[in-house]
Amino acid sequence: MAATESTVPIEIRQHNALTTARYEMSACEMDIVFSLLSKLTKQDKAGTIYEIRVQELMEMTGRTWNYKQLLESTENLNSRVYHIENGKTLLQVSLLASALYRKGEGTIELEISERMRPFLIDLKSNFTSYRLQAAFSLSSKYAKRIYRLASQWKDIGETKTYSLDEFKAMLKLKDPSGKEPEQYAQISALQKYVLDVATTQINEHTDLQVKYELVKKGRSFQSIKFFVNTQVPQQLPIPFELEAEDAKGQLARKHLETLGIQETKLVQDILQSPKHVDALFAFIYKLKTDKIKATKNPGGLFLKMQGLR
Repeated sequence: MAATESTVPIEIRQHNALTTARYEMSACEMDIVFSLLSKLTKQDKAGTIYEIRVQELMEMTGRTWNYKQLLESTENLNSRVYHIENGKTLLQVSLLASALYRKGEGTIELEISERMRPFLIDLKSNFTSYRLQAAFSLSSKYAKRIYRLASQWKDIGETKTYSLDEFKAMLKLKDPSGKEPEQYAQISALQKYVLDVATTQINEHTDLQVKYELVKKGRSFQSIKFFVNTQVPQQLPIPFELEAEDAKGQLARKHLETLGIQETKLVQDILQSPKHVDALFAFIYKLKTDKIKATKNPGGLFLKMQGLR
């Protein structure tokens, strides 16, 4: 199919539609995109519909999105236009072709714009160790974007040097046309509210260790670069090539470790029971959102609730 067979190799570091394009995404939009990417495969046919279960999304992220936030997010993803320059062509394309909400069922059905699909497939293949749960765990939208940017350069150890104007435009902090006011114009504000928050979250919650360097020209800072190292991840990876059930099983195993449930037979009994696994995700979600209070022994409480102890 012509729309999915690109003969010109995409240089991800320069032309990636979701990493270096100029746009602003809310945390809710990015969580939806991460979830969508995890379901995408090269074998999918044109018009494939991808189902996002809202409850599962919230259980994995530990964040609650209401109907209005989800509706606004998919509307934005449907209407936002990306400009992708590749050789002699300039493509204007949106991410989604459609979004269908099944009211009362807690599911969203998403259809990808076919002209965007090659860029998404390429994004996935170039992020084989891109960790879905790590991306979900980042609450700052700037952390989510910088994490993706840093992931592209981890094998090299440092990113290219970006001018501050380029970097701010990437994060939609500055309008290149000058029509909109610049956010965090003072370097101290950029560090406090964007860079320090983002690098702290990435270093605490993901497989990467990131630090930044601001480069001066004369008396003022003009550019920025990031240094990237891998570290022992705080959660198991969920590679995009895994089947959904395999990915869910890996995350469930990590949740059991977090709860201190490590007895081999007990872990196997839980992981082999879809009922127990679903209950585990629901329990973790309620624990993160303070709907369950169990500061001393949450693992024991979960086992008791499931009749396992």
